[in-house]
Amino acid sequence: MEEVGIPSIETWTEAQRALLRQLILRGQQTIAELARDQAVSVPFMTKALNELIASGWVCEVGRKENYARRAPRLYFLNAKRAYFLGIDMGHLWMSLCICDLCGTIIYEHSRMPFYYEDSRACFDNLLKIIQNFLREANCSPQQISCACMTVGGRVTPQAGTAYNIFTTLDEPLADALTQGLTIPTTIDNDTRCMTYGEWLQGCCRGLQHVVFINVSWGIGMGIIIDGKRYAGRSGYAGEMGHVHCYDNDIICHCGKTGCMETETSGAALLRKVMQRLRNGQVSILSNTPENELSLQAILDAIQREDILCIDALQEVATELGRNLAGIINIFNPEMLVIGGELSTTGDYLLRPIQMGIKKYSLNKVSEDSIIALSTLSNQAGLVGACLTARSHYLHIDDYESPHTQRFTHKT
Repeated sequence: MEEVGIPSIETWTEAQRALLRQLILRGQQTIAELARDQAVSVPFMTKALNELIASGWVCEVGRKENYARRAPRLYFLNAKRAYFLGIDMGHLWMSLCICDLCGTIIYEHSRMPFYYEDSRACFDNLLKIIQNFLREANCSPQQISCACMTVGGRVTPQAGTAYNIFTTLDEPLADALTQGLTIPTTIDNDTRCMTYGEWLQGCCRGLQHVVFINVSWGIGMGIIIDGKRYAGRSGYAGEMGHVHCYDNDIICHCGKTGCMETETSGAALLRKVMQRLRNGQVSILSNTPENELSLQAILDAIQREDILCIDALQEVATELGRNLAGIINIFNPEMLVIGGELSTTGDYLLRPIQMGIKKYSLNKVSEDSIIALSTLSNQAGLVGACLTARSHYLHIDDYESPHTQRFTHKT
């Protein structure tokens, strides 16, 4: 990995930030395309582009194809100009990766075991694992422009504060990570990072209205409105899994009863499979001690076509589809993406969800919404963490706000 300087970008103009954001969202562009989409003149765009080329952030990458005459030049981000670290925290595991400025992963270590506890010792172990990963990648902290860690539950990205993880630290989690790693670090909700990764590099790339459902140990929701992530006033938007839906007296990990995820999540799937095994139903997991039964073991059994586990999954999926019908009615998205750990089961999960949505949503609303599986699958959070670090470092606002990235040219 090349050693790169970390120049100050505080002095960048609105034009330069908007240009970079457009390249990030749309990929390689000609000067004419950049000028058209930003509603400015070609000379004005050329000036802004040349400034970014001179500072090494943008470079020429070729010429546009299928032109009868001389093809115009294409421009894109200079991949080697900056590098970013993604830290994806899951249920009993952690994934790490480094990406370049173009968002291409250049080094990765996925799904390593990590057992979280709310203690300083666990946090110090987390830092040690990340530092060892950087050494394996032959990368110094000085080469990383910014890092981002995904966090389940409530997060305030602007303050760097998490409310469900490492609560015993004396400082906000993002500050503690920054100090411990000597890398500027931000944090964000895991589902919003997954949504962002899928929106920039997955099945819903370029769409303006997207809902992403993270079906993992719990249930989370990410929202794209008018081409921007929506986080709500305090950063807590998307806590769909904790909507009260059932009078089942099952205690959710949030402390309340009857939450949506008590019947529609990975935790619910594990509980349902355990109950069926206790009732004597036959499965390839029948001889597995209950204290060794895990969500991953159930997902592996589904891949091996175990009928009991498939049936339990489809019960969860049908119930989830019924609840997602309301989300379709509220948001009317272009696409509703199903991601998270359970999405690796493919059509076993997707088809019952689609049927539940079809049955309980308004036809005129749902017919405009595509229901699809995440194409990034288990990498969505990791990719999204890297890309969130990039947007944070470049000061590119991808959250819904009264402000706009478009700039105007005064003649």
